Amino acid sequence: MADKKNEEIRIGVFVCHCGTNIGGFVDCEKLAEYANSLPSVAHSEHNLYTCSETGLAAIRNAIKEHDLNRVVVASCTPRTHEPLFRDTIQEAGLNRYLFNFVNIRDQCTWVHMKQTDAAFEKSKDLIKMGVAKAARLEALERIVVDINPTALVIGGGVAGMNAALNLSRQGFKTHLVEKEDKLGGRLNSLYKLFPNDQVASEFLENILNKVDSSKNLQVYISSKVKRIEGFIGNYDVDIEKNGDIINLNVGAIIVAVGASVFEPTNLFGYDGKKRITQLELENKFITNDLSAKNIVMIQCVGARNEERVYCSNICCMTALKNAMAIKEINPNANIIILFRDLYTPGVQYEEYFKNARKAGIVFIKYTIDKLPIVEDNEIKVFNDYLGEEVIIPYDLLVLSTPLIANEDNFDLAKMLKVPLEENKFFLEAHVKLRPIDFATDGIYLCGSAKWPVDISETTTQGLAAASRASTILSHKTIEVESSTAYLPDWNKSLCKGCEVCISICPYNAIIKNEEDEIEIIQALCKGCGTCAATCTKHAIEIKHFKDTQILAEIIAFGGEIIE
Repeated sequence: MADKKNEEIRIGVFVCHCGTNIGGFVDCEKLAEYANSLPSVAHSEHNLYTCSETGLAAIRNAIKEHDLNRVVVASCTPRTHEPLFRDTIQEAGLNRYLFNFVNIRDQCTWVHMKQTDAAFEKSKDLIKMGVAKAARLEALERIVVDINPTALVIGGGVAGMNAALNLSRQGFKTHLVEKEDKLGGRLNSLYKLFPNDQVASEFLENILNKVDSSKNLQVYISSKVKRIEGFIGNYDVDIEKNGDIINLNVGAIIVAVGASVFEPTNLFGYDGKKRITQLELENKFITNDLSAKNIVMIQCVGARNEERVYCSNICCMTALKNAMAIKEINPNANIIILFRDLYTPGVQYEEYFKNARKAGIVFIKYTIDKLPIVEDNEIKVFNDYLGEEVIIPYDLLVLSTPLIANEDNFDLAKMLKVPLEENKFFLEAHVKLRPIDFATDGIYLCGSAKWPVDISETTTQGLAAASRASTILSHKTIEVESSTAYLPDWNKSLCKGCEVCISICPYNAIIKNEEDEIEIIQALCKGCGTCAATCTKHAIEIKHFKDTQILAEIIAFGGEIIE
């Protein structure tokens, strides 16, 4: 593929209106005219949507007609569209890394909607800087990695089992690791499942039968992951089972470890007997040990407060489901649900709520500044609707508590080199664009390990994670990004072996080899630049973000090099 390395630099600039997101605030036609006046720019134009097939065709045609060997697109965000434009110039015969993305939407028109003149001038500066960098871009070859077509699923709950079953059905050897002594996770402790009131044990038995009959699925119960090393397509994993270490080599990993149930110690008189959690109520259903007639449920116990600001998503529907189960056992039972807000998303769940009201279940709204007061046999609560305090007698108090992150999430995250969010759940790469991926390639996420979800959503995410993993496992090799850190041969003499880069690399991509020299594992490196920025001898460089390229942008903006 031509990289045009020794030819005259000929840059094409394409300014996108992005509908009205950019074109509604700055004059894109004039921006294109300005770009055409910049050094080394051989062609410029503006498009309504450069990412459309019409816009992409314009890029391909311009490369051929004007003999372009660099391309700059000034539009939205590289996070969503850079791969598309790189693929486009590659189709036209250019190296995919001879492309530069200038973000004049997120970094300009969106933040300067009320200063359109200033936004126009800033857009000009950004394009000028982008062109200056483009002139110094170098062709890079993508890194090819061999793929081991084997998967590891960590966590044997609903999400993990569905992910493992899906992968095994596709013909991939799959290892399913569960730390407890049986598969199923929280499903083992549930009585029925909303919204169809299916018996949980029957639902679980159906999945377990499929697991048992799967030919490509190896299950490890009472087992824990102890070590994970490697990179996409080539992970080396140690599992501990009954004191023995089992070594596995896999190409992709799915995290499906679920979540834990918050225990409301010191809240509303919780004692596990007369005042219990929803999960403990489920156990009473299973053991046929429910005799109370006056039942009160309190929602948002331990959630949506200063310590835990989030809503756990499943608590409201769990309360409705269990209240309906009580009514099924004892139609004469008096059930009152004290709530702050009710979360019943979608037509089906809203219909479930309506049926609960028709069944005679009473709902009383309270506020966080006037919490219910629980006494031995009665509860005092300020009824927000009536505007007065009411007294409710009870035989059984049921507390709806949130799902919380597992205590060992940090240890697993450290082994996988993936992040946790502020509540210690695992953090996906992007909530909308890559909701099942981690930022680390080859590792995927599903179920309540990432956020509290119900059984239907858990199942869907498990299948989604399997689908994402199969995009890797189905190939013999895969290409990974080339814009990584590297230690040029001519810079090796600068390295003094201080190992700062090793300690600071968030992906553990830097090691010392047998010759006691710094070595960067290209397939692990994400090109974040941390090592290059901290290298005291400036020995490490980042491909596609070299000092000369960054300085060219700064100088184009008006900066100066001070000797």
